[in-house]
Amino acid sequence: MDVLQQLINGLSLGALYALIAVGYTVVYGIVQLINFAHGEIFMMGAFGSLTVWLVLGRGSGSTGLWLLPLMLIGGIAVAVGVALLTERFAYRPLRNAPRLAPLITAIGVSIFLQEFVRLFYGRIPTFPDSLRAISFPQIDVVTGPAFTPGGVVIQRAALFTLVSLVVCAVILFVFVNKTRLGRAMQATSQDPDTSRLMGINVDRIIMVAFALGAALAAVAGLAYGLRYTNIDFKIGFLAGLKAFTAAVLGGIGNINGAVVGGLVLGVVEVLATSYIPGTFGGSAWKDVWAFVLLILVLVFRPQGLLGARVVDRA
Repeated sequence: MDVLQQLINGLSLGALYALIAVGYTVVYGIVQLINFAHGEIFMMGAFGSLTVWLVLGRGSGSTGLWLLPLMLIGGIAVAVGVALLTERFAYRPLRNAPRLAPLITAIGVSIFLQEFVRLFYGRIPTFPDSLRAISFPQIDVVTGPAFTPGGVVIQRAALFTLVSLVVCAVILFVFVNKTRLGRAMQATSQDPDTSRLMGINVDRIIMVAFALGAALAAVAGLAYGLRYTNIDFKIGFLAGLKAFTAAVLGGIGNINGAVVGGLVLGVVEVLATSYIPGTFGGSAWKDVWAFVLLILVLVFRPQGLLGARVVDRA
């Protein structure tokens, strides 16, 4: 029973990683860019959701379920807006530059977004200047007493995260494979120059990729707040690294691999901290084991579990 409990805990944690990891993979598949600011897009989505509650629910003290879709829309709007601005003004001018240039730019964007949120929300009197442990509203139905089927504890926020991953994965699959815009994304991923000659607006496709990744990150941001009850301006850094690990684990550039990699990473992290005895066990070592897994994958199977879809471009 304890193993089943830990598996459920790992899958719910992995679902959070997977939602963020898909954003890395979608962007990389189109422009061959590792967007290390993606963790901060996730953070912006969480703060966007929080802001909606501050405007609509805080005055009345409401935590009704009606706030959830509004918080989700607000988080997605903020995350997508920031992602599109980042693509337009930080990455697009460097599209033909050496690969080190956009990588350094991504780190700069990451730091900028962290400091922007710290300074902006630090001006609100009820928030601490350091912005540590800001309480996130606990919405009715998706938070509250856990379900206990057969003695296994399933937190409502964890269930929300898992359901969100399934819904988002299905929507993304249908979009990429069944819509004209999705097929244009696949064509651009394979050969952007030929796609441009065939009449595809490559700049538009890249913006769509950034928007899709940001929307999924915003869903993860809302799920994170509901799960952990607190957020701060630094949550995107480690979550982004874990999501990058998940993307590499599954196969960078492979959407299905990002989902699988996220779930595997979450399960491995939870099982390692629960069952490795002695000095090297416990929650203090969870990040260590996650990155040990990344190193092992890079050494022994650099293409990832499902294999990266790499296309040689002339």
